[in-house]
Amino acid sequence: MKYDIIIIGGGAVGLGTAVRLLHKDPSCKILVLEKETAVGRHQTGNNSNVIHSGIYYKPGSLKARNCIRGYNMLLDFCREQEIDFDICGKIIVATDSHELPELDKIYDRGQQNGLKGLRRLNSSSELKEYEPHVAGIAGIHVPQTGIVDYTKVAAKYADVIQKQGGTIRLGEKVRDIHISANQAEVITTSGTYTGKLVINCAGLYSDKIAALTSTKVDVRIIPFRGEYYKLKKERESLVKTLIYPVPDPSFPFLGVHFTTMPGGGVECGPNAVLAFRREGYKKSDVSLSEFAETLAWPGFRKIVSKYWRTGMGEMYRSYSKAAFTKALQKLMPEIREQDLEPGGAGVRAQACDRNGALVDDFLILEEKLAINICNAPSPAATSSLSIGETVADLALKRL
Repeated sequence: MKYDIIIIGGGAVGLGTAVRLLHKDPSCKILVLEKETAVGRHQTGNNSNVIHSGIYYKPGSLKARNCIRGYNMLLDFCREQEIDFDICGKIIVATDSHELPELDKIYDRGQQNGLKGLRRLNSSSELKEYEPHVAGIAGIHVPQTGIVDYTKVAAKYADVIQKQGGTIRLGEKVRDIHISANQAEVITTSGTYTGKLVINCAGLYSDKIAALTSTKVDVRIIPFRGEYYKLKKERESLVKTLIYPVPDPSFPFLGVHFTTMPGGGVECGPNAVLAFRREGYKKSDVSLSEFAETLAWPGFRKIVSKYWRTGMGEMYRSYSKAAFTKALQKLMPEIREQDLEPGGAGVRAQACDRNGALVDDFLILEEKLAINICNAPSPAATSSLSIGETVADLALKRL
């Protein structure tokens, strides 16, 4: 069958792109291919469900621009589609004086990115105005942060796409892509489809899909599993909203934190450990071929040499509930091991270049008949409609 645009990947970014394409050009014939039997099954459906404010990101970066714009687009979409969300705010907490310069940097970035109403918290007593059980010496209150169920968002994206004439095919894994002079042929486990343009939003497999359309892909996806605990029901009152540490500026993860959940309850985490397969949500999930590919990538070996101490600490916390609890106690000393019960896990698709740099920004690579989104970790769900807008503009120029 022939289409104008074939989108590979039924997560928030792929679906958000289809939504924006159909908004801009309702006559555009769009096909979304998803290998799972439902949309939003991977990064979209296995995250902390936070609506990110954009406070952390370098001003002018793709993350900063798309998070701020995407935040507003997402809230408008949720209001229009009657999806519940809660703008509950969060605090970022410094527990040691060496974290204060980074806290100042985050505050300055938030102001440069246009966030209004940020409050610098200069003492433990000011922190406790927001979170009575938190421990820290300073912090920032970010009123814009919220929570939403991204599985519901993805499902509604899919509903909107289909009502506007788009096609979504589930259970169709892409096997190959053939590029000719003026069309792309996408071969799946169930059929063959042709289009004028392919948009790759394949998340954990985005580098592999990109390699089918280009010889210039010089990044690899390294899968990092993030594991969560949940607070037991009787201890949920310890946390009112969202509590984050000051992140390590040399490591692209935010550190273990406390997050209230859209359906109730409180998540604690995540850590960040290397997954032994790209969709390795459990410690027992292993793919020898995918793990070998990770080890063979020269950039990954450089990451190991740079971050091995941090990585060992994350791995230790993965296997030791006591160590995980100790990390949480930096923010909230009252937490005890017995307060925690096992939660879920997600896998972050983190692009790594050949030189060992973990790509910090969204990464979009263009070919004549393909647009490859090769790095879209957090805050991609918050930013999904804005990323979709950006990609839609690129795509419609080609048609």
